[in-house]
Amino acid sequence: MTLHDLLHARVASPLGELVITSDGDALTSLRFEQHAHMAALSSGSRCDERAAALAEAKRQLAAYFGGELRAFTLPLAPRGSEFQRKVWAALGEIPFGATSTYGALACRLGMPNHARAVGHANGRNPLSVFVPCHRVVGASGALTGYAGGIERKRWLLSHEGIEAQLPQFPGLPIAS
Repeated sequence: MTLHDLLHARVASPLGELVITSDGDALTSLRFEQHAHMAALSSGSRCDERAAALAEAKRQLAAYFGGELRAFTLPLAPRGSEFQRKVWAALGEIPFGATSTYGALACRLGMPNHARAVGHANGRNPLSVFVPCHRVVGASGALTGYAGGIERKRWLLSHEGIEAQLPQFPGLPIAS
């Protein structure tokens, strides 16, 4: 499928309506209303609530928001540069109920002086919630920007039982 032939589904959530897109096999984005850095759906995108990847994503989101799921097991196909995909993969390793910092992620990627670049890639994560960019906080533990809005980030962290002022996850070693 091309970018113009994406499938999408709408999902009601405690954070407002979400729109999930798929290339037919894997998920390509999850967007909030008023989502920074996310293009609008193309006119060629069609709603297909029964597409397998979208139906499973909706099921897992309901379980996550219902407090029954801690880790998503979905086929993901985010579009971005090689560096962005590395950052997004590292985000996926931050466990439920834990946080990391931009600096710690940069160190995990072997680029200790590139925390800002990691932050930029984090902000361009097209699969919010599924790829938990909300679990990244500032070096002081303070909440920092979130493409879905800081209140949604605060809600997600609270939902996962995280006190937002203290980093709890300094980083895992990167698997070779």
